[in-house]
Amino acid sequence: MRDQWIGTPILDILVLIMASESPPSPSSPRDRREFYRITSTLSIRLQPEADTSDGPFSTIPVNLSAGGIGVTVHTAFQANDILVCTLLLADQEPFRAYLEVLRVDPIHNQPHTFRLHGRFIRMNAQEREFLVRRILHLQREHLNKHYSA
Repeated sequence: MRDQWIGTPILDILVLIMASESPPSPSSPRDRREFYRITSTLSIRLQPEADTSDGPFSTIPVNLSAGGIGVTVHTAFQANDILVCTLLLADQEPFRAYLEVLRVDPIHNQPHTFRLHGRFIRMNAQEREFLVRRILHLQREHLNKHYSA
């Protein structure tokens, strides 16, 4: 097997590492940040995929990108749960998307309160483009409100 390796010991180590059959390491949070994010107070409804009822909306700060959301919730969803996320975005019809829960972190100083991190799934290009446009619109509104002369 040594005759397959060439070069210096450092190169030998790199070849051995690169040739391994192990699965790739999970992506870092930085790698997952493909889209611009903004935090804005929005009306949102999160419910399990199987729940077809029209529950109430909550108006809360939502960290939103075309890739997913971060939001504070009072339900202890589990990683890998699939949720239906409905957002009311600037006088539009409700925007519905499926959300895979990546993780749920307890907020220690607030009982029964959790930070949910999820990514949008099953979203086609047209839906994602719509969401990108709405996020840019929210950013424009924020800049006009806080930084216009």
